[in-house]
Amino acid sequence: TIPCLLSPWSEWSDCSVTCGKGMRTRERMLKSAAELGDCNEELEQAEKCMLPECPIDCELTEWSQWSECNTSCGKGHMIRTRMIKIEPQFGGIACPETVQRTKCRVRKCLRGPGMEKRRWKEAR
Repeated sequence: TIPCLLSPWSEWSDCSVTCGKGMRTRERMLKSAAELGDCNEELEQAEKCMLPECPIDCELTEWSQWSECNTSCGKGHMIRTRMIKIEPQFGGIACPETVQRTKCRVRKCLRGPGMEKRRWKEAR
């Protein structure tokens, strides 16, 4: 019997992904069929390929509620926070701030020389 004639294998294709795990293929063509019987040679091959890991960007939770003002009178501040769910890897976008602070003002504090007189009068 005369075997089937096949072209040489093509070059491997590019990896199916631009980063991480993918597949690549190569093929060949049937030039002429076997004189007797079927041609059982494979015409396409596939294999896994691995490129550098894909960048993973930072992921954060939503902001918490603002805290209460840290003073009972006068000027103070409130904070809110958020947590990191996924740390950046392989050149991914870095995490932005996870704590924010803002000013707050509660009722005016009563103090000064007049306060001593008031307290003394209330005590009497």
